[in-house]
Amino acid sequence: MHMMVSKPEQWVKPMAVAGANQYTFHLEATENPGALIKDIRENGMKCFVTFTVTYLCLLQVGLAIKPGTSVEYLAPWANQIDMALVMTVEPGFGGQKFMEDMMPKVHWLRTQFPSLDIEVDGGVGPDTVHKCAEAGANMIVSGSAIMRSEDPRSVINLLRNVCSEAAQKRSLDR
Repeated sequence: MHMMVSKPEQWVKPMAVAGANQYTFHLEATENPGALIKDIRENGMKCFVTFTVTYLCLLQVGLAIKPGTSVEYLAPWANQIDMALVMTVEPGFGGQKFMEDMMPKVHWLRTQFPSLDIEVDGGVGPDTVHKCAEAGANMIVSGSAIMRSEDPRSVINLLRNVCSEAAQKRSLDR
């Protein structure tokens, strides 16, 4: 779940009950990120699957920052989260132009927190995914580029392959 809401605290329990296994919130939307992270972690859940098999799913915590927020503002929470999301557009609506000037934030996060999952969201498609992956993103959100494509499957495969290849290159460079 990527919660683009003003009070993310009020949605943790309902989302856990609904079956969410990941909860991403915007740092700017809460006054106490530490308490919210703790609440998300404490709301781990079981996922019931047909055939009476039960799987234990851990709730993951993601923290998002908008373009105007300094990446250093996220740093104190980086060791308590599973994923950092760098918005590459202003949140609110699809089809916006990718903000390449957010890539230094991604690169800084990758350098400072090499094992952290780093996601980018906004304006990401075949023309911009290479910049994201090279900066250090290993998770991509792409809406309009996929939905407006004549061949969505090929776009998804391209995005996936670019990220995988960049991650492999990073691991070889270490």
